[in-house]
Amino acid sequence: MLLTVAPAQAHGALLVAGSRTFLCYRDGITSTGQVIPQNSACQAAVAQSGTTPLYNWFAVGNRSGATSGGTVGFIPDGKLCSGNSNYYDFSGFDLVSDNWPKTHLTSGATIQFRYNKWAAHPGTFRLYTTKDGWDPSKPLTWADMNTTPFFSATDPPSVGNPGSVDSYYYWNAPLPANKSGYHVIYSVWARSDSPETFYGCSDVVFDGGNGEVTGIGASGPPPTSTPCTATYAITSTWPGGGQAQVTVTNPTASTQHGWTVSWVLANGDTINSAWNGTLTQAGSLATVRSADWNRVLPAGGSTTFGLTTSSSAGATVPTSISCQSP
Repeated sequence: MLLTVAPAQAHGALLVAGSRTFLCYRDGITSTGQVIPQNSACQAAVAQSGTTPLYNWFAVGNRSGATSGGTVGFIPDGKLCSGNSNYYDFSGFDLVSDNWPKTHLTSGATIQFRYNKWAAHPGTFRLYTTKDGWDPSKPLTWADMNTTPFFSATDPPSVGNPGSVDSYYYWNAPLPANKSGYHVIYSVWARSDSPETFYGCSDVVFDGGNGEVTGIGASGPPPTSTPCTATYAITSTWPGGGQAQVTVTNPTASTQHGWTVSWVLANGDTINSAWNGTLTQAGSLATVRSADWNRVLPAGGSTTFGLTTSSSAGATVPTSISCQSP
């Protein structure tokens, strides 16, 4: 069975005001698809947690079976920015530093928040801020946060296709009044169809700014990605599982350097092995990245990777799959 499918669902993080994970990714993204941060706080996060969180900046999530949207008592003090993630080690983003990339804002102004939809899930977004007088030289705790969100949005509108840096939910919201100086905006995205919840810290300065970002090596809008295509084919089946091959193609007139294919596993599906690419999983999200030897795709060129799966329903073609090249 052969099927070419639409962009995948996955997860997300604040683009405006940018989360630590996103802005560290943006700080380090190179023309070859590598992520090499220049910011010292981002470098310290990599030294502690490795590079995997940079490539999965949208996956600061936790689904430990608690009620969706868990905060105090669910995420421990000192681990707010990592969400105490049980996907990857994001603990480096809990580190104390004055040098995190920062977004400059005006207290009381209305801005358009943008939250990347590497996933298209129903749910509610809640935004909190640190209290006046919080001490940024100490690990962030719940006692540092205002307990009531300054804004919430349920199932807001969105633009773009999931699985892209350029796709996002958006809503207009007034910023807290009478704020000045350095603060953290804390985002909680609680899915309504799952206990899975996503968390993020956005470092901001209330100094009369209009969304300018400092502390990163690049300026201007977030980097864009170039689309590639992914075609998923089941090549063999057996009771409780099967084997598949995914063909990655560069449809553009320019050479692409590196590719990433993502899709959401059907309920109960498990990937047992993969080859010709690097597999990572975060909950139901499966991601395969190019190997060193097959990362360069000439114009019109293609390559393949393979995998084996197990499921009580047998081999299953995903309902959606996405491909992008930096």
